[in-house]
Amino acid sequence: MIPSIIIFLIVLSIVVLIHELGHFVAAKLVGIKVEEFGFGYPPRAVGKKIGETIYSLNWLPFGGFVRMFGEEEGQMDSKQKLSAKLSKRAFYHKSKRQRSLVILAGVAMNLLLGVFCFSLIYSTVGIPQEVDYITVQGIAANSPAQAAGVSEGDRVLAIDGIAMDQTSDFVDYLKDKKGVQVTVTLERDHKTLQIPVTPRTSYPPEEGAVGVLVSNYDNVFYPAWQMPFRGVWVGVQETYAWTKMMLEGLGTMVSGIFKGATPEVTGPVGIYQITSTVAEQGILPLIKFIGILSINLAVVNILPLPALDGGRFVFIMIEGIIGRKIKPAIEAYINMAGMAVLIGLMVLVTIGDVIRLIRG
Repeated sequence: MIPSIIIFLIVLSIVVLIHELGHFVAAKLVGIKVEEFGFGYPPRAVGKKIGETIYSLNWLPFGGFVRMFGEEEGQMDSKQKLSAKLSKRAFYHKSKRQRSLVILAGVAMNLLLGVFCFSLIYSTVGIPQEVDYITVQGIAANSPAQAAGVSEGDRVLAIDGIAMDQTSDFVDYLKDKKGVQVTVTLERDHKTLQIPVTPRTSYPPEEGAVGVLVSNYDNVFYPAWQMPFRGVWVGVQETYAWTKMMLEGLGTMVSGIFKGATPEVTGPVGIYQITSTVAEQGILPLIKFIGILSINLAVVNILPLPALDGGRFVFIMIEGIIGRKIKPAIEAYINMAGMAVLIGLMVLVTIGDVIRLIRG
């Protein structure tokens, strides 16, 4: 059994490294000199220079980084400034379009990772589609359904001999049967089963009277050659849905802050807890979580805040509007201030995670 902390570091590293790989590939494509591509964060443990780039392993074993030449104009020393040939390789001296490509490539790679993860899952477990039968998607712990032996994946055919093909019929019928034993007809592995179940008179609202999650959606399989293509299409749709939901959630959170509400935000400790829980459910739920986390990183990074990719992109747009570059010193100060605020917020969120963990 792999320790949860190792799984957490692997998940975090995958998501961050993919982001940095986007910057790295885009920088190479537009001719920017990439000085270092690192796994983990300094201090450096070992490094090897291949061509003009150092590929390094660092002692802080999570995430990664890309160090581009001339990322900030003020960082170039006098000798570098004297070299016209080298100056053309600097990030800061590339065109607005090229710099925008490099900055946004990290976000694009995170979204593509989301598509990849979802595509892999649906190509494996089937394509979710609306069907004309009821499937059991989940079983609540210590529920009548669990006690009776109902399993995920079962098809509900009938209750008390009455045919059922819509979840609304299933729910409505059980509303009037609280405390009364009913016979549920199920199909499992091409066999028909008759299972007696007694709906509860009191229960958690999210579980229902018998404690099952039922749906008119099921995972459908197509010919093997079609599955990857269908998986990618559903993966794109799922990535779009998660991106939209996260953006809407951020909007709701911001409006709530102005109304005096306390935002519910998860930091590293909370992500570690979620990773640990998901990892216990198996590899496919973990892959889905990686996809969701990657999309989350993309959404956060595209926000127009200093020190984030979105903030740096805003500087380029301002440059295009006013017709000249913002002074490097001013941009650097704004980014440093933004980074300080982000670090402060991360510390506060982490403290909140720890407090919630202590309180249980």
